[in-house]
Amino acid sequence: MCGIVGLFLKDPALEARIGAMLSDMLVTMSDRGPDSAGIAIYRAPGDGAKLTVQSDDPDTVFPALVEMLEPVTGADVAIARNDTHAVLHLPAQKIDTARQVMAASGLNLRVMSTGQAMEIYKEVGRPRSVADRFDLPAMSGTHGIGHTRMATESAVTTEGAHPFSTGSDQCLVHNGSLSNHNALRRKLRREGIRIESENDTEVGAAYLTWRMAQGASLGEALESALSDLDGFYTFVVGTRDGFGVLRDPIACKPAVMAETDGYVAFGSEYRALVNLPGIDTAHVWEPEPATVYFWNR
Repeated sequence: MCGIVGLFLKDPALEARIGAMLSDMLVTMSDRGPDSAGIAIYRAPGDGAKLTVQSDDPDTVFPALVEMLEPVTGADVAIARNDTHAVLHLPAQKIDTARQVMAASGLNLRVMSTGQAMEIYKEVGRPRSVADRFDLPAMSGTHGIGHTRMATESAVTTEGAHPFSTGSDQCLVHNGSLSNHNALRRKLRREGIRIESENDTEVGAAYLTWRMAQGASLGEALESALSDLDGFYTFVVGTRDGFGVLRDPIACKPAVMAETDGYVAFGSEYRALVNLPGIDTAHVWEPEPATVYFWNR
């Protein structure tokens, strides 16, 4: 099952509404996945970089984390807490140092994402409860991707929820199943790609990170996935400036897209799109099998 939604805005006037639009779309997909839900939101990049982290004990962990990071980064660390998540603002050149400190800290925390624009929020629970706890409808941004999960191949945990991020400002959500993910996970880890969970979707994200690190564009990385990834899948991916969709050659998982002068939208079912502005005059279609769809700024 699982449900995917995505929005790539072309009209800046809609940016203040993107959180509300994505949340409504995600809640509509609730019966496709009651286990966990999440959203990746892209905002206009600011100075420095952002590190989004999660902890089951945020009251204790987040203050301790800031105390640890400030001496080793040599900079003030701004932190914006949102329930079990927090966004740390750091100099871009200090992100790797911060990750090393966290890995050695013994603190109960997980890295959700890094980058200049992207923040990821995800937790166990139905989409309505996840959206409410993070106040997702109030968020603004330029584009975003959401997912509601029915776990089939790994445990129902925050770590196993979508979206997955394995590269700066890059994320992926997935409906389907990869059959060669274990072999590919081993290969990617040997190549130095960080993979944290046993979820096959994170392997898909890591594969795209690896290909783009070799110089491929997102569109080229998605094209190569058609020959390198076995299984059935619908991918929706985001980068700092881009938004892409790919279905496997059989395309057995449902998908529908809509485009207007104001946005490009994706949903696992058309009902996820019906409340979007201008949907009555939108170009609506089902993405073709083995075909890369990609938009960027």
